[in-house]
Amino acid sequence: MNSTLLFSPYRIKGLTCKNRIAMAPMCQYSAKQDGLPQEWHRLHYATRAVGQVGLMIVEATAVEPRGRISDKDLGLWSDEAIEPFAAMLQAVKAQHCRVGIQIAHAGRKASIDNEPTVSPSAIRFSDQLPLPVELTPAEIKKIVSTFAAAARRAVQAGADFIEIHAAHGYLINQFLSPLTNHRRDAYGTDRWLFLREILEAAAQFVPKEMPIFVRVSAEEYRKGGNHPEDLCRLLEQVSDLIDLVHVSSGGVVAEAVVEMFPGYQLSFAETIKRTLNIEVMAVGMLDSPELAEQTLQAGRADLIALGRELLRNPYWPLHAARSLNVDIDWPTAYERAKIK
Repeated sequence: MNSTLLFSPYRIKGLTCKNRIAMAPMCQYSAKQDGLPQEWHRLHYATRAVGQVGLMIVEATAVEPRGRISDKDLGLWSDEAIEPFAAMLQAVKAQHCRVGIQIAHAGRKASIDNEPTVSPSAIRFSDQLPLPVELTPAEIKKIVSTFAAAARRAVQAGADFIEIHAAHGYLINQFLSPLTNHRRDAYGTDRWLFLREILEAAAQFVPKEMPIFVRVSAEEYRKGGNHPEDLCRLLEQVSDLIDLVHVSSGGVVAEAVVEMFPGYQLSFAETIKRTLNIEVMAVGMLDSPELAEQTLQAGRADLIALGRELLRNPYWPLHAARSLNVDIDWPTAYERAKIK
């Protein structure tokens, strides 16, 4: 059978994945107020690992309670979370799948009762969300420390890598974007500074051989916002602290219009990869095995991430292998059903 890049091993620093298929982080809105994983999370993630995804990113996991997108989000703001997260990660790793945690803060896009929303500048996201409080420099430093503490807990729970969520209009993205950051201090003149401080603080707790990913919105679909070339200039200031960029787009402003089609974000990933000479993960309607393989063969990305397609079909990698005429191992318990 033919060899492919999609089903070839992928290595970055001390992490080796059995293939180049990743599951993108997708909120399950199934946690309780304490932010701890429930049985649903364990079943959800383990099922995709059985389906032979090579690498998995646990959904946006808040670094503090007010940083949740909703009150049903996962959270890593307490050491009490380490053991439950460890059990969930172990269920994934038992299927020879590598797994990391995306740590995040929603900023002005949070929707939590009795919790104030915060942002680099007091600019509302939409009429449905409150006016955020502009963070002081001291408050910014405190949030940086919560990211570092969450990274420590993720490592202690057994994560294979960490992803910093700097996309989709959440707090770090709010600092990066000129649409949401109107500050006149260093955090405004150097819009990359908040991200750099988070990366530096997190690196203190991340083993040297463990990669750190950053997810970004490379295109904000709005005049005056970031476009791929703008984002590259920002990322240049922090690229020494990043091992891979997970390239998405949008989410910064409520009224942005996005034309979506298979591979609609690939050019953004390619621009970042070529400009910064850095590993990238592509995402965005890459459901066709042939398109995923072509993307890798053309050198436009190093990993292929799927989101909603893996909600519809947890066993997408098994079917993709057949489509690409590749023989891969199936879970032993499922061998008798293997597609010949």
